[in-house]
Amino acid sequence: MKENVLQVVLAILLGLALPGTIVRLMSDKPQLQQISTTAPQSSEQQQTDGMWVLTGEQKLQWMRPEEYLTGVLLAEMPTSYDHDALCAQAVAARTYAAKRSTDARHPYGAVCTDPGCCQAYVEVADYLDGLGFAEDVEIARKAVEATKDLVLTYEGSLIEATYFHSSGGRTEASVAVWGVAYPYLQPVDSPGEEVLTDHSTRIFYTREELEMLLDRQLPGNPSGWLGWTTYTVGGGVETILLAGIEYSGLQLRSLLKLNSTAFTAVAEGDGLWFITRGKGHRVGLSQLGAQAMALEGHSWQEILAHYYPGTGIDKMEVVG
Repeated sequence: MKENVLQVVLAILLGLALPGTIVRLMSDKPQLQQISTTAPQSSEQQQTDGMWVLTGEQKLQWMRPEEYLTGVLLAEMPTSYDHDALCAQAVAARTYAAKRSTDARHPYGAVCTDPGCCQAYVEVADYLDGLGFAEDVEIARKAVEATKDLVLTYEGSLIEATYFHSSGGRTEASVAVWGVAYPYLQPVDSPGEEVLTDHSTRIFYTREELEMLLDRQLPGNPSGWLGWTTYTVGGGVETILLAGIEYSGLQLRSLLKLNSTAFTAVAEGDGLWFITRGKGHRVGLSQLGAQAMALEGHSWQEILAHYYPGTGIDKMEVVG
């Protein structure tokens, strides 16, 4: 029961987007209403003792990394997942936050708690107030502690450690989603997800609904609307001809609120079926795939090496 409630809450928190808007900087910096009274007194202490977190109330809060990452794990991955899957998530989340602190997205190199921009996060006190139990918090903390200070690197630098819910069998290349190619964010197979749960979803749109969502009149019969489709290396829709107009898979995912760009369209009656595989942008670590690998006996190091090929694992102090 607890897991079902948590999944509903997480769905609201996460929507369709997980960390991944890696090339977008925030153009309007928020008005900071308050800075934590526990703020560090020196830049040296800031680098060694903690990090800035920008909360939903647009307040800067100083946190120890372990405290922050525990809240990220509680928001981003079910604690019922295997320990190695949670450890892989902890390293990815730590790396993502560290990378964000190096850009100008937020003041003071802060990471925010909006999953559409940075990473989801829930305060432990809020989590215990109806979302989960103390043992869940302990499970998350153990994964954070087991990977303490460890981050993912490529040629000595922090990587863009993006992650998402499920791939539908194969992950996507970063260039197909954000137009930026990273050697470690390339398509890889993600077997075993289908054994855990079927993340193929079907949604039917009538002509009227499609015309409203696409903001155009659709001519003729739906059976003649669908033209050619091109696909990315990761199996997502790259472009599709719909009623005489070319759309990108990313456009239709946004306009039609689809779970991913890995979809097919089928005409029926007075509308179209859209069948999608996976959930999220499908770039980087598949959380469901990590669980599948962990259940097969793979370590968290092996999971990360699979989803971020060519990367290494280093201590934060080594990366600097």
